[in-house]
Amino acid sequence: MDTLRLSLVAVAILATVVATAALSVSASPSNALVVTDADSGEEILEVPVEDGTEVTLSYTHSVEKTPVRDVYVVDDPVLRADRMVFHSHGAGLPSSSDIERTGEGFVVRSNESYEALSVVPGSIAGHELVIDGERHDLVEKSDGPVSITLSDRSLGDRIVGDTLGSSSGPCESNSLGPNALGPNTELAVETHGREIRDSIGAVVIEPSTT
Repeated sequence: MDTLRLSLVAVAILATVVATAALSVSASPSNALVVTDADSGEEILEVPVEDGTEVTLSYTHSVEKTPVRDVYVVDDPVLRADRMVFHSHGAGLPSSSDIERTGEGFVVRSNESYEALSVVPGSIAGHELVIDGERHDLVEKSDGPVSITLSDRSLGDRIVGDTLGSSSGPCESNSLGPNALGPNTELAVETHGREIRDSIGAVVIEPSTT
């Protein structure tokens, strides 16, 4: 009887822990912004985000020596380009009549959507990601091109991660894995367009086909 009681108590405790974890993660963001090494597919950064979160790629234009900010908005399942903010004209910077003069600087609005952003962090440009006011140094974290995507953090993965802790690092199911830039990703990129920023701040855009 004592063994049965102990077993029932253990089951009740486990159920309570799982239920508490489920309630905890249900109120947390369901997506994560993931940065992976474009060559190896290794995940180098994962930050929880919600729909509407602004994600800013900040860097210094290597020729103009002025700050540039590319601002995207999380719009599950893509990153929607919102605006580019810059402070001078030069190579790789807009020069069209659509430029607004604001308190932020020169602003060009956009509404393109991307499933993947490809960036080549450079020490001169000093590429950083800014999310909810927290800065992430892409130059320090990488030694080559990176891919920035959104990843769904499923309820099951979050329960396991919150219950067991992070002693073993990010949950494997949240990682893009070694085939992060494989055929499926390339197809997605072609569908929603692709934006590549190199180390000097120049941009090459493959427009959306949809």
